Amino acid sequence: MNPGKIDPKVVNQRIFWISQMLDSLAELNLEEKERFLLDKHKIAAAESYLRRALEALFDIGRHILAKKFAYPTSEYKEIAKGLFEKKVLDKNDAELMRKMAGYRNRMVHFYYEITPEELHEICSYHINEIKWLVDRFLHYIKES
Repeated sequence: MNPGKIDPKVVNQRIFWISQMLDSLAELNLEEKERFLLDKHKIAAAESYLRRALEALFDIGRHILAKKFAYPTSEYKEIAKGLFEKKVLDKNDAELMRKMAGYRNRMVHFYYEITPEELHEICSYHINEIKWLVDRFLHYIKES
């Protein structure tokens, strides 16, 4: 891997992973909210798919910062901040990513606070935000 170069293989692998996780979420039939809320296996699967999609999204951001800008980050919220500082994301997109970082951290460290209803809401109505940020990264990579 060349210093200063974003590795398309890394980015494409993470995008493929995100796509797989989001497709798997769609297979859970989230439209059937009551059935979802009564099925502990679907709830656990949704949490796993969402968390892994978010982690792959942040891996892309971290990769861009490390390779393009030699900007090391260790925390997810720092990735959003760095992407804004380096003009990879605009203020609104960086704020969206910061919120996603907070949610991912809650999923890992405060998992007992997340209700099945909240998880259903996120998975049903906010998945396009992950796709939006993937598109923003691809647009940046193409333009740079």
